Amino acid sequence: MNTENSIQLRLRFSKDVEENIDVVRQKFVDHAKVISPDFLMKIRNYHIQFTVRGEKQRYWSPHLSIQLEEKAGSEKTATHIRGLFGPAQTMWTFFIFLHFIVAGVFLIFMIFAFSDCALKQPFFSDVMVMLSMVICWGLLYVIARQTRTNGYGQMEELEKEYQRIIH
Repeated sequence: MNTENSIQLRLRFSKDVEENIDVVRQKFVDHAKVISPDFLMKIRNYHIQFTVRGEKQRYWSPHLSIQLEEKAGSEKTATHIRGLFGPAQTMWTFFIFLHFIVAGVFLIFMIFAFSDCALKQPFFSDVMVMLSMVICWGLLYVIARQTRTNGYGQMEELEKEYQRIIH
């Protein structure tokens, strides 16, 4: 998977396997019993959460979320696998929270700037706060990209383990 040229922060992939969905799920169940202690696999119906744990786990460690679906028109003989690499759910929630705070402050000061402009009052400070919020958005993006870059090695480990399971 090419991770360098993608602008999206949560990498997605999909794969079709010419095996029944229950057979593919059973491969994951069987592998979960013999998996290395460096990995954690949770299986709920046809959804699998796969992550790094133990001493190798860091705040930037990636999580692999896999969804198994029956491939349309295959008469239940093929499975469509959708995968999503992303940060820990708590980290993702924190980043989304920060984005909402930045967006809220931006909108509030945009309203202030509009009101001050309509009242012919100085609105330079409002525009400066808005500009600083745009800079904050840029910083959040750079931090998210750096976090993803830190997790490349572990992402490749998770992908190798996933490939080992489905083959």
